[in-house]
Amino acid sequence: MVLVARAADFAARRHVEQRRKGAAREPYVNHLIEVASLLAEATRGADPLLVAGGYLHDTLEDTSATYEDLEIHFGPAVATLVAEVTDDKSLPKAERKARQIATASSKSERARLIKIADKTSNVRALASSPPDDWEMRRIVEYVEWAEKVVDKCRGLNAALEQAFDAAVTQARATLNS
Repeated sequence: MVLVARAADFAARRHVEQRRKGAAREPYVNHLIEVASLLAEATRGADPLLVAGGYLHDTLEDTSATYEDLEIHFGPAVATLVAEVTDDKSLPKAERKARQIATASSKSERARLIKIADKTSNVRALASSPPDDWEMRRIVEYVEWAEKVVDKCRGLNAALEQAFDAAVTQARATLNS
């Protein structure tokens, strides 16, 4: 419980000035809370390290936090998990996206669960509050790409996979209306 609370606090403070890209411009921490909640619900709270990783999954990629910061505050297991789900921002976006598909199936179980929860949250956000500057085609392409990543992560948690599938169904319904 303490680990999860500390991770939530750390993530909120590190992402305090960030907003989601959607038209609603909601605080970025809402995404982190949703990912952590999806993971907690899918595992019935049995894996606090996973839930902490859900809160922290974007800290290396999107904040000034370092691997060493995570290791000091949360230990090597959490730091390694977060590093495992972190994209290499020095690579072009297209290459990062291709790598996510190519490497997803070789990730640890926890990393694959975080990937599913992250994509679920992102697809839900695109359905409810797409970015103003995204054309319909870009949203469709994101959903298709997210499906490819999640397809490489399946077989670990039916409830989490169902949440993703429901998000995709909702996104498609919204896009087609």
